[in-house]
Amino acid sequence: MILWMLNHLSTFLLGVVLVGGFVTLAILGSLAARRRFPHLAGGEHNEMVGVALGMFGAIYGIILAFVVVTLWTQLENTQTIVATEATDLALVVRSADAFPPADRVRLDRAVGDYVHAVVDVQWPLMREGRPSYEATAEQTRALYTALQSFEPAGPRSETFYGEAAGRLNDVAAQRRARVTMAESALPMLLQVLVYGGALVILPLTFLFGLRSLKMQLLFVSAVAGLIGFSLLLVMAMDRPFAGDLAVSPAPYKEAALAQFWP
Repeated sequence: MILWMLNHLSTFLLGVVLVGGFVTLAILGSLAARRRFPHLAGGEHNEMVGVALGMFGAIYGIILAFVVVTLWTQLENTQTIVATEATDLALVVRSADAFPPADRVRLDRAVGDYVHAVVDVQWPLMREGRPSYEATAEQTRALYTALQSFEPAGPRSETFYGEAAGRLNDVAAQRRARVTMAESALPMLLQVLVYGGALVILPLTFLFGLRSLKMQLLFVSAVAGLIGFSLLLVMAMDRPFAGDLAVSPAPYKEAALAQFWP
């Protein structure tokens, strides 16, 4: 459900739905509580409710901060993996400049096929939450075949061949890391704590009584809005390849790799 929302709704629209939904729920819930229990407006239970809100709010805040920092770190790591893989591919292309024309063309063609498979085939699968190693398996084998078919002659070609081989091994490692990151999602236990915690704290605000109805609604709306924005942030960063904050495949189209794109 979260993945579908990220891929079909903009972050702005998702924010309107999520934050607006929480604020509306808070207002309706507060009005219903005041109508059902009119004595709440007197604030006779505010001390007890305040303690409960403070305790649950502190615990929820710690959990939410941990989740946000974890997801942000995961997003940054994914961006680094993608950039590193693209950089290694570009360095393979640069190293191939020292090869004879036929071998250079063969390796360039293999690199071009690989980056197109990553961007055109593998990326949409990762965005949909269905990452597949097989999407680029054939192109990866072709890269190794193209490089292994070259027999270096002389110190210069041996140096660049060794550099290209090392970078190609790094590409394979980063490819695995990228697909692994595409499979990652917030563990179910943390999802229960984050989303369930919001549904626990919000009803508690209905019990905090204020004589002014406007102030009461302003209070619950502010808390609901903050919770809604927090959950929006968690949802937007939960899947690194989905949504408006998704990692971009642009590095595979830049620098030395730009020649493989129209």
